[in-house]
Amino acid sequence: MHTASLPILSQYTLNALSTIEHETRRLFHGRGRCFEGLEHITVDWLQGQVLVSLFKAPAEDFLLALQDTLEQWTSTPQWQSSSTRSLLLQHRYQQNAPIECIWGEHHTQQLITENGLTFKLDLDRNQNSGLFLDMRLGRKWVKENSQHKRVLNLFSYTCGFSVAALAGEAEYVVNIDMAKSVLNRGRENHRLNGHDLSQVSFFGHDIFKSWGKIKKFGQYDLIIIDPPTFQKGSFAITKDYQKILRRLPELLTQKGKVLACVNDPTLSAQFLIDNMKAEAPNLQFLSRLDNPAEFPDIDSESGLKALIFQA
Repeated sequence: MHTASLPILSQYTLNALSTIEHETRRLFHGRGRCFEGLEHITVDWLQGQVLVSLFKAPAEDFLLALQDTLEQWTSTPQWQSSSTRSLLLQHRYQQNAPIECIWGEHHTQQLITENGLTFKLDLDRNQNSGLFLDMRLGRKWVKENSQHKRVLNLFSYTCGFSVAALAGEAEYVVNIDMAKSVLNRGRENHRLNGHDLSQVSFFGHDIFKSWGKIKKFGQYDLIIIDPPTFQKGSFAITKDYQKILRRLPELLTQKGKVLACVNDPTLSAQFLIDNMKAEAPNLQFLSRLDNPAEFPDIDSESGLKALIFQA
């Protein structure tokens, strides 16, 4: 990270802030390596709060210069014409990823909208706030392709895909995640959108111990697989993804679809295509979803890979 690059950070962030619409968006994405010296910084517009995230420990001179730069933002015309209430700096490289308030009043919980849907974020001491913004177009696709369908949402986290599916008139959604706390947030996200919870199930469950709970709901018209790259003691993407893919033929309806995702920068889309061919050869690769334009990447294979397959 270089202090000489901070004017570029200001230019892109403030320009994006001046044109931002009502929904949540990323303002600056340095992690795509398109901005030299800013590869470990992101900036998000969270509808009243601006969150700057540092993903690598900075040198002391850079941190001081960054804090000074952030304070200067608050006196610019772009900032003053926005409805921003606070400016937050998250140290993602530290344990528990603490957040400090640079300006304004820090609200630890924040309601945001995306594609017309409402989600609650935690902006306290969690590494992740509750919604991965690079998956915006994935949730949009699910909303547009869920009508009258039974949906299985694996590694559901806070149930963003589930909310999108019910908004798209899905018949039923089954959410699976090992962490019951994120499923509770998922319930809350559904309630925020006025959804009928009798159409949704939430299971705090390790899929590698048993598939019985999943199979008892019958076959699914759409299966979403969006796993972490690595979760100590439970999931490693290069050796465990295959165990899921080989289960798909028995879980999918005829002509059922799969949205399979990988966010490991070291793995290409071909990783998914090859493993699907090996483990579930009756599924055909259809297309790869675009990533949002606000997530530029020097290498398309380094960013999010969200692929559609069909039985």
